Amino acid sequence: MTETYSRDEVAKNNNEESLWCIVDHRVYDLTDFIDAHPGGSVVLTQVAGTDATTAFYNLHRHEVLQKYSSLCIGTIEGETPEVIDQNPGDLSVVPYGEPIWLRKEYKSPYYGESHRRLQKAMRIFTDKYITPEAQQKEKDGTYISQELIDRMAADNILAMRLGPGKHLYGKTLAGGAVKGDEFDYFHDLVVAQEMVRANARGFQDGNMAGMVISLTAVRQWLNDDALKERITQECLSGQKKICLAITEAFAGSDVAGIRTTAVKSADGSHYVVNGTKKWITNGMFCDYFVTGSKTEKGFSVVLIERGEGVETSPIKTSYSTAAATAYIQFENVRVPASHLLGAEDKGFTVIMSNFNHERWMMCCAVMRQSRTVVEECLKWSNQRLVFGKRLVEQPAIRQKLAKMISLVEANQAWLEQLTFQMCHLGYAQQAALLSGPIGLLKSFATRSAHDIADEAVNIFGGRALTQGGMGSVVEMFHRTYKFDAILGGTEEILADLGVRQAMKAFPKSML
Repeated sequence: MTETYSRDEVAKNNNEESLWCIVDHRVYDLTDFIDAHPGGSVVLTQVAGTDATTAFYNLHRHEVLQKYSSLCIGTIEGETPEVIDQNPGDLSVVPYGEPIWLRKEYKSPYYGESHRRLQKAMRIFTDKYITPEAQQKEKDGTYISQELIDRMAADNILAMRLGPGKHLYGKTLAGGAVKGDEFDYFHDLVVAQEMVRANARGFQDGNMAGMVISLTAVRQWLNDDALKERITQECLSGQKKICLAITEAFAGSDVAGIRTTAVKSADGSHYVVNGTKKWITNGMFCDYFVTGSKTEKGFSVVLIERGEGVETSPIKTSYSTAAATAYIQFENVRVPASHLLGAEDKGFTVIMSNFNHERWMMCCAVMRQSRTVVEECLKWSNQRLVFGKRLVEQPAIRQKLAKMISLVEANQAWLEQLTFQMCHLGYAQQAALLSGPIGLLKSFATRSAHDIADEAVNIFGGRALTQGGMGSVVEMFHRTYKFDAILGGTEEILADLGVRQAMKAFPKSML
């Protein structure tokens, strides 16, 4: 694009026969686009031959210009475009658009060079490969492609999502950004927060979330080592899929209330499983199900392979069917006794200890989503004109923004504080010491998301109620943030857990 034009030249092209306009010092020829314009021809004829920059950014996201860049025929002579084009991998230039450790003017004691390399690699990967597919799948409701799964497996992204561990040793992670044996929970946090930037909540769960919350239990608790390694290899290579099947129509947070049964055979060689599971993420396409069931004297967890007696059907929820949410029926399913996780009748320990990483990852995700919404509100408030001035010039709007910023920054700080503790505690210690704090953090994070979603909708107005366009990110967040408040344990249950765990260690201390 080397052509330059004067503003007088542009002004002459002011009708449907030759319709030009200026946006951010660039000249666009919209003559052949008039009939294709989603908003109709009248809007374009109203700005024909003029500088439409203010009008454009009052109605459209900058990405629209990037999408239709072929319509740009040059620039205004002596003028330079001012609006920043974001490229894959770029950090946001918006204040508070990134957590403080990614802002060049600040320091952090938690992150080193390997974390920064991994963040850069994951942002490029997400922008180039995840986001385009995520946006399409979120709309059409189809499941994640094997091509993307294979690409993530090749970069060991699937393996990184399980968190630190021996399964990473000797592996090349994200093209060499970090070594497997130095991967810690802050690297884990980076991966989690970068991947959700695709801004497609249903697809986000459809992107192997079931594996993230179930293969960890297999790695920690499956008693048959050979089987454990085979399942791990199959899932981390993307050949097979796995999910967690605990929730039923009869029992959600009340895990002890489940009705699915696993009856052991007389010779002790296998279990026969009967029951149903509901709202199981990724259940529609999974090959393995880490399943909670009642056994003779308690609650046990078994690994069930898809086969005879296993039937799945889709459940349509308020986010995209790309999540592959399923209703599952187990009818007389024979499960080898070697597929037991942990000890028989002691499955509650398996599930409760596994919840920590799941809930922590949900905190990572909802906080990053909340920050993205804050960034959207800051950009919109800066460019939207109301009553002749920018929206951000209204004190009431600044108060909303201040509240939202404070919430995301407080949440991130608490998250990093607990992540630091995770880096210095073993699995058993985490289960003993961090179940309560992580529960409180998740409850606070999703309650914060509630407030942020509410304020964001009021800032965007009708656009926040519209799928697509200026408020699309806010609309999706407002429609789907409750998934984080419900899945993995409700706000009330987790807040109560946090207090009860604190009281267990309460000393005999009086006023």
